[in-house]
Amino acid sequence: MATDILTLIGGIGLFLFGMQTMTGALRPMASRRVRGILARFTTSPLAGVATGLVTTALMQSSSATVMTVIGFVGAGLMTFPQALGVVLGANIGTTMTGWIVAVLGLKLHLGTLALPVLFAGAVTGLVARGAASLVGQALVGFSLIFLGLDMMQAGSVSIEPLLAGQLVSGDGIAGRIALIALGALVTAVIQASSAGVAATLVLLSDGSIDVFQAAALVIGMDVGTTIKSLVATVGGSRDMRRTAVAHVVINLVTAVLAFFLIGLMPWLVKLSGGDAAVALVAFHTLFNTVGVALFVPFVVPFSRFVQRLVPGEDGLSLSLLDRALLAEPRSALDAAHTVSDRAAAVLFRWLAALLRGEAAKPGQEEIRRAVDGIEEFLSALPLPQTDPGPRNRMSAILHRCDHIARLAARAAQEERVAALAEDRHLHRPARALAAVLVRAAGNPSDGGLSPRLARLHRIVTARTERDRRAVLLREHIGQVRTGEVFELTDAMRWLEHVVGHVERIVHYGALAAQEEPPPPAREAPET
Repeated sequence: MATDILTLIGGIGLFLFGMQTMTGALRPMASRRVRGILARFTTSPLAGVATGLVTTALMQSSSATVMTVIGFVGAGLMTFPQALGVVLGANIGTTMTGWIVAVLGLKLHLGTLALPVLFAGAVTGLVARGAASLVGQALVGFSLIFLGLDMMQAGSVSIEPLLAGQLVSGDGIAGRIALIALGALVTAVIQASSAGVAATLVLLSDGSIDVFQAAALVIGMDVGTTIKSLVATVGGSRDMRRTAVAHVVINLVTAVLAFFLIGLMPWLVKLSGGDAAVALVAFHTLFNTVGVALFVPFVVPFSRFVQRLVPGEDGLSLSLLDRALLAEPRSALDAAHTVSDRAAAVLFRWLAALLRGEAAKPGQEEIRRAVDGIEEFLSALPLPQTDPGPRNRMSAILHRCDHIARLAARAAQEERVAALAEDRHLHRPARALAAVLVRAAGNPSDGGLSPRLARLHRIVTARTERDRRAVLLREHIGQVRTGEVFELTDAMRWLEHVVGHVERIVHYGALAAQEEPPPPAREAPET
């Protein structure tokens, strides 16, 4: 008995380690594609559901999908209502692992066949580099999953007398509720519902538990999988907490619904030709699908309900720089880039209003806090040594912050703006810059604006050189006082530097928006 128990526990551990290894390898390979899918295909609740289902199937982990979505919400790349659809889809996608276990693992006993695959994957993972190494690691994880299943099946042979005791005895409402609580506890401890579902399928196939008990355990495991996201957002931004709370509420409501559907188990067993394992996985998929169908039509009112549950307003920018995102460098860089975008937009609108002669609320203090917050946040970000993409993105963001800070300081020099407005030669380029700033404020990372700004910079530089000579000539013939000469030349130089900073802010914003940007070029010091 003791040996069988240890074998069962070891099998669960091996399955869990295999899932972690496979997910850890699949996640970097799928990361860029998954991030692209999440960013593009969440425009409606149904699209979000499909996206969540596909991404969870790709990464073989609903927790990975939900945590990625929480990171996107925290980084300001996805709104809270958009995230709800993905969370719903992830609940269906997580049942795919159960189908793999029920159809392949329990029926074909692939543990022995997995041994040569394990060897090949281990060698590939050790010898190869880059994507090939990740493929090897994924094969290792895949093989360990089936070896763990074989161990669980071997260890469950004599476990039935133990499970027939008081822990799972009784098939009444109280007994089922106790099993749901046990399933939630197990998943909260091992942090992987897939391993719990796999163990439940093994025990069910060996007759250690019946279909009703197995169904109750699986319902609890769906609830337990929400604990990770809830804990991860403690102290996080408002919308991150809202996403995690919504995940909990969705799974709790779905669990209550599933509780009343347990009576369908005999019918599902009959429909699956007497295969209890397939019937359990079908039940798992069924109640999650019904739960999604229940929530999708009411995503908007449900999002309002969660917003009332988690009230409060975030600040304009710094709330996005959540320390919880530091564990995922790409999400942390997304957050820093979003904050820099918002700071640039505030700065561009402020400067455009000044150039147009309109009243403008100074934003220098707010922008300074945003720049300081970004730099402090990124200083705590651990970057992977083997991947230059995140390092290049961080470098671009820091270059951008430097230009934002310098431009904010120049925007505070309102006497230069007054000199531009009073001179008919400088008035026109100043108004042209104001028009570009208004457009750039809408998307401060619009790479398409960079050529236009670079051209404007060249025009302003050439005109500055020409107008400097003209001003000196005007002073020589008495049209301009000597004091005005210095005011106008300073205003020209100010305009030239301002256009240059705006062009660099947009340029580095476009670089930082890329997943794999080239390293920023070294800049000459400003004179």
